[in-house]
Amino acid sequence: MKKNLSLLILLTVISTKLFAQAPADGAYYTSFDGTRIYYEVKGEGFPLVMLHGFTNNAQSWKNGLLYGNLLKEGFKVILLDMRGNGRSDKPHTDAGYSHDAEAKDVIGLVTSLGIKSYDVVGYSRGSIITSRVMVLDKRVHKAVMGGMGADYTNPNWQRRIHAWKALEGDTTLHDVDEMMAWIHKNNFDNVALALQQKWQPSTSPKELSTLKIPVLLIDGTEDKTNGDETVLQKLIPNSKLAHVPGDHNSAGKTIQFSDAIISFLK
Repeated sequence: MKKNLSLLILLTVISTKLFAQAPADGAYYTSFDGTRIYYEVKGEGFPLVMLHGFTNNAQSWKNGLLYGNLLKEGFKVILLDMRGNGRSDKPHTDAGYSHDAEAKDVIGLVTSLGIKSYDVVGYSRGSIITSRVMVLDKRVHKAVMGGMGADYTNPNWQRRIHAWKALEGDTTLHDVDEMMAWIHKNNFDNVALALQQKWQPSTSPKELSTLKIPVLLIDGTEDKTNGDETVLQKLIPNSKLAHVPGDHNSAGKTIQFSDAIISFLK
């Protein structure tokens, strides 16, 4: 009797841990290097991948209007925690983030789901990874880059380098003080965040000039975070630019943001 009770308790503990690791509405994809990527798929229509910003995760999209409205419009929406964030694994090695590791996660996940064509929507750092995905994967049908100007095309972008150095302990780089204050208030994996900034990819103007798909750039009217979006538009053929109310933190949650993206995608 005691043995059976102990076994029941053990099985209950194990099943509870497994449920915590993989919620009923999500699953894990094992990427090219063994990193486990958490993702969710909802809806039955045309596939669309959403890529979140720095220090965020898949659930961040649910705080705005776009995610729910895409489902209402009949899209199959794929959310994922990019490596180093949320429920996904958080490698602590250079190899875990270099050579387009994050873009390869997206491309591999889409392949594993048997998808032949898809759209991508990114915001902030998610737009930087979106840029890599649309350059590397010919299956991308349309792409949206939110909250992003042209600065990321520079491999020596000062903001990226300062964020990396600050996450490694440099306290003299005050242009990233607001970012660091947010990070210090939360229980993030700072080693993983530092590596994400260290190996954050740039996409060259030459690479962007080869794109043939429609691209929407969308920014808040008060967003001055990541450079000039009008310069970025000139680098991307077949791109259009939309502005919505708000700054970098608020624009992505507005109805205007949702409406503009859905109009572009449809």
